[in-house]
Amino acid sequence: MAKPAVVIIEDEATVRETLAQHLVQHGCRVETAPTAEEGLGRVAEGETDVVILDYRLPDADGLEVLDRMRRQWPEVPTIFMTGFTDIEVAIQAMQRGAFDYVSKPFSADEMLVVVDKALEARRLRSEVNRIRSSEARQFGFERVVARSPAMLQIIHLLRHLAESEPRTILLQGESGTGKDLAAKAIHYGSRRAQHPFMNITCTALPETLLESELFGHEKGAFTDARQQKKGLFELADGGTIYLDEIGDMPPSLQAKLLRFLEEKAFRRVGGTEDLHVDVRIIAATHRDLRSLVQESRFREDLFYRLNVLPVTLPPLRDRPEDIPLLADYFIAEYNREFHKDLTGVEPTALAIMKAYRWPGNVRELKNVIERTMLLASSGRVTLANLPDELREPAPAREPEGDSQPVVRLGPDGVDLEEVERQLVEQALERTGGNKTRAAALLHMSRDQLRYRIQKYHLEPGGD
Repeated sequence: MAKPAVVIIEDEATVRETLAQHLVQHGCRVETAPTAEEGLGRVAEGETDVVILDYRLPDADGLEVLDRMRRQWPEVPTIFMTGFTDIEVAIQAMQRGAFDYVSKPFSADEMLVVVDKALEARRLRSEVNRIRSSEARQFGFERVVARSPAMLQIIHLLRHLAESEPRTILLQGESGTGKDLAAKAIHYGSRRAQHPFMNITCTALPETLLESELFGHEKGAFTDARQQKKGLFELADGGTIYLDEIGDMPPSLQAKLLRFLEEKAFRRVGGTEDLHVDVRIIAATHRDLRSLVQESRFREDLFYRLNVLPVTLPPLRDRPEDIPLLADYFIAEYNREFHKDLTGVEPTALAIMKAYRWPGNVRELKNVIERTMLLASSGRVTLANLPDELREPAPAREPEGDSQPVVRLGPDGVDLEEVERQLVEQALERTGGNKTRAAALLHMSRDQLRYRIQKYHLEPGGD
């Protein structure tokens, strides 16, 4: 494990060399410099973990050097050294971003304690940056899988929203369409990517706890509030708050959220002071908010405040072109997780998957792929690997009363072309005119179906 690197910028040789000796004995690599210019050069030469900076230098003011450090190397913690009488300067240094300050004269043990704290802060900051970089790669737009025109248009819009920084975004769509992934793509595709992404489901907690989670609380605000607690709004400063299932938010919280959106201010539970933070709100729901407004279950003013930039994610059944891409993506993901080497989905199984209605949308498709991967050993996913609900879809509801089947073989036989025409018509009707899914229901290719549509003068309403 590499030793932590410390740069000491101090013009007094005795202080500089004595401190360096103690740090080396403490397990650090140390570079020293008697001037600001030389010290900044040392920092620029390599990986520096901590800088110890004196206030009085022969070629520069320590506060000016601190400002340069914060601009060029904001991730490197700086410990500021001042004389015992320079407390005002020390306070200015902290306000300008110093990690801590130590007043001269100080003991070696005192400085080593502060250095250890600074090194731990540096390590934690590096770990947070590593995790956020990993999340940005995992949830960025380059990982969004789509081919259908509907989704490509949505992705274009989401990219625009990520870059243009609107304060509120409303994501709508059925459960399982990927609203949470869209929210993360917006966050990690924006300038807020290095700041927190806070995700909270409005149905997950009781109203009293939800308010405390969002806005925090003061000590003694309620029975179990033994100390002050910051809420997600404070912790997410500079980042994004994702409010899932906003349609289920209690009315009292709707009012507080509206106040925050309008005034950019909120109060902790039990607090009297207005707090201001810079966060973007992404709200999501599978409900029809307009209907909830009409039923007086959702505030009309909050609806219009959120509905400035609505984005509706299409259900998977309306974009069957994406199913092969998504299936391959999930297969690759589970190949890594389960240590398998499946190479895709067989055409027959894929046709069945395209014809299926996917009421659970992308989430259901992912679950199906996970299940098939657990059952399949090698090769490709086959029809036999698919669950029963895909291979044997629920039969169409029988007509009420004494209605007869559409086609019956009478004493004089039957017109096969008429039978075929009616079956093609039924398939198109059942799939809403989607040729790809209709062809899968009839176990024929899309071109074969297209030929019969032209032959029988049947024009579906979809593609």
